[in-house]
Amino acid sequence: MGLQNFGFMEIMIILVIVLLLFGAKRIPEIAGSFGKGINEFKRNLSDAQRQITEPAPRNDRVGGGTASAVETAEEERPEPKRLLN
Repeated sequence: MGLQNFGFMEIMIILVIVLLLFGAKRIPEIAGSFGKGINEFKRNLSDAQRQITEPAPRNDRVGGGTASAVETAEEERPEPKRLLN
């Protein structure tokens, strides 16, 4: 059942019920938090879209070195100690 099936009278009845349940002071707070949630959802959606469409950042070393990050990490790793002699 979509929103196009509601007439003016049905929408007014729903609004009166909401007003009775939550009170006049809480309705602006609820609407504000609902709007903030929608804005956060849109922001996260656009961030995800941007991450998908943009190429991954390159991790080039400063100084013109030709070794990759994996090779550098392997060179810096100490040799494991032998437990049994």
